[in-house]
Amino acid sequence: MAQASESLDLSINDNVTDHALDRDCTTLSRHVLQQLQSFSPEAQDLSALMNRIGLAGKLVARRLSRAGLMEGVLGFTGEVNVQGESVKKMDVYANDVFISVFKQSGLVCRLASEEMEKPYYIPENCPIGRYTLLYDPIDGSSNTDTNLSLGSIFSIRKQEGDDVDGTASDLFAPGRNQIAAGYILYGPSTMLVYTIGRGVHSFTLDPSLGEFILTEENIKIPNHGSVYSVNEGNFWQWDESIREYIRYVHRTEGYIARYSGAMVSDIHRVLLQGGVFLYPGTLQNPEGKLRLLYETAPLAFVIEQAGGRATTGNIEILDVVAKKLHQRTPLIIGSTQDVAKVESFIQNGH
Repeated sequence: MAQASESLDLSINDNVTDHALDRDCTTLSRHVLQQLQSFSPEAQDLSALMNRIGLAGKLVARRLSRAGLMEGVLGFTGEVNVQGESVKKMDVYANDVFISVFKQSGLVCRLASEEMEKPYYIPENCPIGRYTLLYDPIDGSSNTDTNLSLGSIFSIRKQEGDDVDGTASDLFAPGRNQIAAGYILYGPSTMLVYTIGRGVHSFTLDPSLGEFILTEENIKIPNHGSVYSVNEGNFWQWDESIREYIRYVHRTEGYIARYSGAMVSDIHRVLLQGGVFLYPGTLQNPEGKLRLLYETAPLAFVIEQAGGRATTGNIEILDVVAKKLHQRTPLIIGSTQDVAKVESFIQNGH
């Protein structure tokens, strides 16, 4: 009897060990291949691209973890980017990291970032590079100097045509043309969340392995959540319909305000717990602050794949066609019921 019990214990321990090994072996690049159920050239390209994005995330995370101990990492550069915003030193570093990582990939011909006025072309890649990486290297850079959460946002699109005139006009297409998108969250742990149109999956960086390891597959956003996330300091700059929505949540039991100053952090919370994130336009700037190609479209792709919605208030974000590289849009994103509630105020006033 004792021998049978011992045999059972060994069997259970073996199963636990096998499960742990399978988990540790499910790296980001392997997961992409499993999602596509293929080792075709395109599947291997996407796997390699995601692996490169992961490498960029590791480099940025390492820099952030040592930022307070190194000179010349924190603070402003004294320059202003194409958006008219003061540039942080970490913005420049993270932007350079993505360029450096993808120059070596042989897969990407162009990179476009909110920190650069024009796309960055990699001539040596152009004969073979079939993809464009669009990214926000540091989301929430105002949090850099106070050791709060930050993020990076990315999108991958297939390059259409040769772009010989350097206008990147093929990028002026709906967000539904993205083949992959996601974000990296730099917090207590570094997480990477991505979609290739087959659900949303999260990975956590294991420092002991130096790899992003699968955390959760097929994440589904709740249909409704208690959190609303918005910078209420802009209250008097919004249209009356948005102000009325805020008054509604103030007087309705069950709503909780959460706003970190880093959109990736706030949207990650909404993805897991439900709710809504808002960045409306203002009366002076109806298009708002957020960039379509680098921020709102990639995040909309993720949230839609998780079962949520993303809209400007009038049109789905993924249906918006860019007219210029740095086009901005308002953003209402999150659980379907909560996004619909905001829309009801925009469209009907209640």
